[in-house]
Amino acid sequence: MPAGSTYSTIATTTTTGLQSTVTFTGISGIYTDLILVGAFATAAASSLNLTMGNGAIDSGSNYSWTYLRGSDGTANSSRGSNDTRIFSGETNTANLQTNIIIQFQNYSNTTTFKTSISRFNHTTKTAQATVGLWRSTSAIDRIRVSAPSDFSIGSTFTLYGIASA
Repeated sequence: MPAGSTYSTIATTTTTGLQSTVTFTGISGIYTDLILVGAFATAAASSLNLTMGNGAIDSGSNYSWTYLRGSDGTANSSRGSNDTRIFSGETNTANLQTNIIIQFQNYSNTTTFKTSISRFNHTTKTAQATVGLWRSTSAIDRIRVSAPSDFSIGSTFTLYGIASA
């Protein structure tokens, strides 16, 4: 199916200064799924973290994640439980162009915990896939992407809603 008939752009943010977070709020529950696409760099080596919430970002220890990564010819994996964020990737070099695509399934369902799947890569270093879990039955109406080291100027994040087929 062509993207035009399925994807609806909810919001796009492009950083105009150094900032450590990008937050999308007021996300409507009218879609079946969400996709967040980012093309960014960070001012120094940094992780990329994901949090979400309903009414407010949940900063409690309600997140779990597992990743598989290939970096510089080496494969590894890790996981985190009862964490305060979903670890979605890591840049090892300042100002390295990095891409991420995060899918949120059933984000507005109020009877299940929320899952995300992210694909993270930069051209010279790393490819990573992460599955994340937010242990809440609340519908997601806000999403925050953060980096302990600021996002570089010109980093862009776009949130799409996926219409039901």
